[in-house]
Amino acid sequence: MESFEPQLTQIAARISAQSGTSQDRNSQDDDAGRLPASAPAYLPAPERVFASLAMAPSAVRAVVLGQDPYPTPGHAIGLAFATERQVRPLPRSLNNIYKELHDDLGIVPAEHGDLSVWVDQGVLLLNRVLTVTPGQAGAHQKMGWEEVTSAIVSEVVSLGNPLVGILWGKPAQTLAPLFGSAPLIQSAHPSPLSARRGFFGSRPFSRTNQYLVEQGAEPIDWQIPAGDAQASLFD
Repeated sequence: MESFEPQLTQIAARISAQSGTSQDRNSQDDDAGRLPASAPAYLPAPERVFASLAMAPSAVRAVVLGQDPYPTPGHAIGLAFATERQVRPLPRSLNNIYKELHDDLGIVPAEHGDLSVWVDQGVLLLNRVLTVTPGQAGAHQKMGWEEVTSAIVSEVVSLGNPLVGILWGKPAQTLAPLFGSAPLIQSAHPSPLSARRGFFGSRPFSRTNQYLVEQGAEPIDWQIPAGDAQASLFD
């Protein structure tokens, strides 16, 4: 993959310039709450911005593509839709994902947001934009992240391995052409603002497994362990 050092430098400068005026209001998105006075300039924490890229491109079997990180401090961890195991209450987008998982495959919703069992099976949890201003969903759109995440998807697709794209929301769906002949599952975003406009009933989990099997690959076990024995994503 090409180097994105110049783009990352530009993104950092734009975030820094924005941070002085961006924390005077709260987003109306599903996961934004009142912000503490010590709220960071952006989320997730710097060391977690690229957490989704810990997976080798050759290991990816499904790309779950969202919009941008959760805007509530303490929620975003660099993996789209996931949280650390101890986070309560769960973000409402994740609750809706669990509801659809239950309706699709009968899997009982987990009480936590640790999706590492999916990551371990080759599910890339990627947002279209990798950072966000606390309390302001979408605040870092058009800052340069779109070019970076386009390159990530292109790299995965170029390997020609069995692959399914799961594109939730319009920002994610702008990448549909990059998937080439790989099967796609496109629907509304699971946010409570849009989930009833096509996310519920889309059956993304069973359909992903069907598409993987048709390509000669093993299906994904979408079951999420309910207990606390599994380690944190970042232990």
